[in-house]
Formats: sequence, structure tokens, C-alpha cells
Amino acid sequence: MTQDQAYHYQVIRRAIAEIDAAETPLSLEALAARMGMSAAHFQRVFSAWVGVSPKRYQQYLALDHARRLLRERFTTLETAQAVGLSGGGRLHDLFLSWEAMPPGAYASGGAGLCIRWGWVDSPFGKALVMATGRGICGLGFAAETGEAATMADLTGRWPAAEFVEDADSVAPLARAAFGGGGELRLSLIGAPFQIKVWEALLSVPSGHVTTYSEIAGAIGAPRAVRAVGTAVGRNPISWLIPCHRALRKSGGLGGYHWGLPVKRAMLAQEAAALEAAEPESAA
Repeated sequence: MTQDQAYHYQVIRRAIAEIDAAETPLSLEALAARMGMSAAHFQRVFSAWVGVSPKRYQQYLALDHARRLLRERFTTLETAQAVGLSGGGRLHDLFLSWEAMPPGAYASGGAGLCIRWGWVDSPFGKALVMATGRGICGLGFAAETGEAATMADLTGRWPAAEFVEDADSVAPLARAAFGGGGELRLSLIGAPFQIKVWEALLSVPSGHVTTYSEIAGAIGAPRAVRAVGTAVGRNPISWLIPCHRALRKSGGLGGYHWGLPVKRAMLAQEAAALEAAEPESAA
């Protein structure tokens, strides 16, 4: 959550566009030149961000990456829940716990809530962090949408709440969210069905993916795939409630509320980080 991380995201965002436009894989030298950087500097930026080479990272950013994840790192949510990955499991290198606010908080548009907010730099560009006294209730990204639209989006979720700019109070939460370390609590404000979907998402481990239909089955509503997709899209705490790990059954990325480049960067970072953490013998 530093200026360097924000810069790295912008480099990667530009690299994604170059990779997508290229008919064949780009060499380190060619990709670095398009970024206006030396090959050595470009290599260092990528290594600092994901811990693997740009060549390997390109493979994770390839358009068929979602299908490869479904083949190799698909999470069956029933199994994940049975082995205790939900309800405070270790996610994003931090201990995460959550609490659902009473349904009335959502139905009333957040009336009576004081929500503090602040902008921070994140590995995925500028991020807006919002929190009640119980924990983070909103996390959105502005790299693709712009700061004004991101602010309007999140404040519009709870129009009757009191919003107070307080960067100092949200800074520790942001450090935990993006830097890893420390206990972090989430405050889920949504309709009962939405909260069921978000809790299911919290069962998907970092570096793995699931499908909208799998989520629907896990919450006991196998025919509600479309409604699940809507609830995933309305997740107000992106990244920490990992809606980016939900894919279409066909292997398509599906949508992403804050822009597909952000979703692809998140998936690529997690997959590369997981690979980097695995023993060499398992590679």
C-alpha cells in the first residue's frame, strides 16, 4: 500500500493492454521497451510485485488464464467449508473475521451509522476504504472508474448513513488489508441473500477460483445463478470479500464492478504469489 505499489499497478495495467494487443508473446526486452523502461528495471518492478518473471506473469495474464484456473485451482465450496476455510480462515496473509450487520441496517439505507472513509494507495491503484466501528464495510477501486464515480458508488449503497472523512482512522485497516498482518474485521451490510453469497466467497482460498453456479449450490439455491451473479457484483468490500475469484462456468471472467483489468491483475497476482510460495519440487 505504498506509492511504489500504486506505480507497479499502473505498469502492469499498461502491460496487460500490450499483451492483449500482441499476436504472440512479447519478450522481456520488447515489453520493457513498450513500458519505456530498461529490461532490468522492468524485471525488478515485476519481481517486486509478484515474485515471478515477466515471462511467467504473461502466462497468468493470458486470455485463457481463467480457464486454466478452473482446471487447476477450482475450489469446491462444500469441501472448503467442511475443512474450515470459512469463518475466519487465513486469507490474503492476514487473519480475517467478519460480522453481518442486522438486516435493518441495509433496509434503512444505513440510517444511524457513522461511516469513516479515506483514500489510500493500493497494489491495484487508488482505493477507497470505508469503515464502521465494527470494521471495513466498503472497499472500492478507482483505477478504471475514477475517484468521483467510486465515491458516489459506495456512498450510494447507504444513502442515510453519516459519512466522515477520516484518513487517519482507516489507514491501519488499509495497511492490514493490502500489506498483510494483524487482525482485520469486516462489517457486512447487505440483504440476507447477498450476505450468504459474500460469506461463500470468503471460503475461496487465495490463488483459487470458483463459479457462480458453485456458489449458488453452496448457499442452497442452485437455480439462482443469475441472482448470485448480481449479489457478487454488489459486493461492497472488493478484494477482501474476493468476488474477483468468481468466474463463469465456461471459463469466462464474467464482469467486475471496478473494471476487468483490475480483476485480471488481482487473479494474476494471487496465482503467481501462490506459485512462488510453493516448494520447487511442486512446481
